[in-house]
Amino acid sequence: MLRKPVLGLIGFSDGDPEVHEQLKDIVQAQVDVIASELKKDGRVDVIVADKLVSSVQDAKEEAEKLASKGVDGTVFSYGVFAFPNFSAIAAKNGKGPFLLAANLNPDWPGMVAMLAAGGALHHIGIEHFRVAGDFREKKVLDKMVTFAKCAKVKNMLNGQKYGLIGGRSLGMYSATVSMQDWQSKFGIDVDHMDQSEIVRLADEVPECQVNKAFDWLTDNVGAIEYNGTSFTPDKLKLQIRHYEAIKRIVKENNYDFVGVKCHYEMSRHYCTECIAAAFMNDPYDWDGKKEPCVYACEADSDAALTMQILKILTDEPVVFMDVRHYDPEEDVMVFCNCGSESTYYATGTEDYKENLKRTTLYPCLPIYAGGGCHVNLMTKKGKATIARLNRNEGKYRMTIIPVEFVELAKEKMAETTMEWPHVFAKLPFDHQIFLDKFDANHCHAVYGDWTEELKMICSMMDIEVEMLA
Repeated sequence: MLRKPVLGLIGFSDGDPEVHEQLKDIVQAQVDVIASELKKDGRVDVIVADKLVSSVQDAKEEAEKLASKGVDGTVFSYGVFAFPNFSAIAAKNGKGPFLLAANLNPDWPGMVAMLAAGGALHHIGIEHFRVAGDFREKKVLDKMVTFAKCAKVKNMLNGQKYGLIGGRSLGMYSATVSMQDWQSKFGIDVDHMDQSEIVRLADEVPECQVNKAFDWLTDNVGAIEYNGTSFTPDKLKLQIRHYEAIKRIVKENNYDFVGVKCHYEMSRHYCTECIAAAFMNDPYDWDGKKEPCVYACEADSDAALTMQILKILTDEPVVFMDVRHYDPEEDVMVFCNCGSESTYYATGTEDYKENLKRTTLYPCLPIYAGGGCHVNLMTKKGKATIARLNRNEGKYRMTIIPVEFVELAKEKMAETTMEWPHVFAKLPFDHQIFLDKFDANHCHAVYGDWTEELKMICSMMDIEVEMLA
């Protein structure tokens, strides 16, 4: 479970000392309402500034203090007219993103202060967000909570460490990134590790741990289709060892999320990494409940980053999927991934028994001569949001598509590759638009409509939004 978002809250007042004394109770009252409603709601933690801002010195000092307390973003509250330069100074010295908040009160010009402050921030090149209304109303409070969630995504990415295990897979340009660009734009450190570490550490996994995992899978997976050659109990145990090795790599190197190359060094000469891909992204394994760790197949780094954004935003596992086919009979896009996806998506719940009951381990395709299994399941129906970070000459944009996942007859999976996990999705537009414009062979999804939140995150990180339609 990820932590709650943390917001700083500052109340701004008039810069004339005598006027401030007359109006400070009004300013404080609005700060108190915002703080009280956020605390009562419970989705966001709030830290209130020590004093109201009525001078340049106050603006700098209070903003710096909140920033030092680790807030994800800062709310500027306007109950009366406040000098706009205070907001500019607070923004230059505080922790963004910033949300300007005013009550629609005809008695006092808080809204005027918000607009004047907003103009000041734009003059000095500081993007921000605004909310106006009664903070006791759900729709107004929800806007503040949404801002907080999005600010947390931006803040948490900064300082994270991405483990790139292996290099470019299968010649995919869209899967590779510049470590300098990621550090500059997102504050993410890219640490490269050779896949040979998986092989080395796999030999060190205790036999009792391998047997524990093997027994758990045997007892819970709906069907394990051994073929006596490329997929045997020993080969499944090797895949378990590789998963345990990757878990150790993540822990010992403090990786926040990873991408693993797999093809073809691993899949052709040792085993596929499908067990690792499924259970790294799952909220459980044979050791019990755990926090999912984003794992992107084929070392697709922009996939991993998209997934990490979705994970921090939703606090849920994220689907990794290949774009495979359009089915005109069912009017669905068929997403079918050679690696795996989180088994969580078999039901959309953390009930591992139900999820694994709907999961089949099939022998790998012959092109993966290292052997092992693919992890097959059909994604549970429900509203979902597809997202993908793409680049055009290095400039990022996020493609966002609200979709409907549907379930079809199991035989439908055999029309593509039966052994692989499947997502069937109805697009809100003609499939040809997707084929004409989408710029990657991988995309990613979570349940629910997160369109507005992703738009806000993109605005915070200066990423262009692409809504296909």
